[in-house]
Formats: sequence, C-alpha cells, structure tokens
Amino acid sequence: MKFNRIKTIALAITIALMAFNCNNDDNITVPTGPDFTGTYIQEDQMARPAVGTVFVSSGSKDSFNVTTPSQQSSAFQMMFQNNLEGLSPAYSNPGDTNALGLTSAQFSGLLATDVLNVSLDGTTTFFDGTNVLTGRALADDVITVELILIFGGETGLTNSENPGLSDDNVNANDKAFLSSFPYLATPW
Repeated sequence: MKFNRIKTIALAITIALMAFNCNNDDNITVPTGPDFTGTYIQEDQMARPAVGTVFVSSGSKDSFNVTTPSQQSSAFQMMFQNNLEGLSPAYSNPGDTNALGLTSAQFSGLLATDVLNVSLDGTTTFFDGTNVLTGRALADDVITVELILIFGGETGLTNSENPGLSDDNVNANDKAFLSSFPYLATPW
C-alpha cells in the first residue's frame, strides 16, 4: 500500500514536469542588460551606522530617510539633540562636550546630516586616534567610536565618563579582511 502511494506521487510529479517542459512557447527572450526605466525612490539612509536608528524618533524615520542630506540638519538637529541629551549622561550639564570638543547642539548638528565624510587628501578613517570622521575603513570599529562620542564625555577617547556605555566590546571581525578586492572574507 505504501509503495503504491509512492509510485502515485512519483507519477504525478513526472506528469507535472512533462506538462511544464512540453509547451509550445518557443519565444524565449533573454535580458540584454539591466533595465533602469521606472521611478526610483530613496528608502533608507545609513552613512553613519546606527545614528539614524538611535536618534530619529520612530514617527519621523520615513521623513528622515527621504530628506536630502543638505536639509537634514535644519529639519532634524533639534530632535537629535533632545534624544542625545535624553540618552547620554555625558551631556547632563550645559556646556558639556564630547571627546571632539563638541557640545550637544554642535554634535547633534553633525550627526543629523547623514553623510559619510571622506578625506580626499588625508587618512580615510572613522577614528584612528588622531583623525575622526574622515571616512570609514572596513576595519574601523564604527559602533565603539559612536558610543565614545555619544557617551564618553570630554575625555571619552582616553578615559570615558561612562565606560559601560562607551564600548560595544566587539574588538575584531569574525574573519580577517582580504588584502585585495572584494576585501570581505567569504561567508562562514
């Protein structure tokens, strides 16, 4: 009985495959290249990882993601500042600065413009001990740098005011980067 059921299922699959493969449609078109016709819209911005996720209030996410970066600071700086001051004890007193010497108003203005700065004539890095926000290299510990600038206070680069909040404790990639293109290691 079980063997007959298996034979019936196998026969049904064989007939379905034959019916699918035996059609009279000989007009096969092969794509010749990408098709860029149509209307495209911006869906998300993520030049600085996690910044928009943390500082843009939930009801404003879509608006932020479609706002031109040159208009983001004027539209969202105050929201960023309020959220920054609400999250970080490093900005609890007026005039407090972060490790870059920026007040909450100055730093939130910088963060609200979601662009990745690139130094064309210097070191490209998120932070290397000297250069800050001049680009981003694959090995840069972006999240820890952001945490230091948000929670670390004036001395955050050397001795954080809030050490439990100033490091994600992920100190290396799971696999070493390659020395040539595509630079990323193959997945597991």
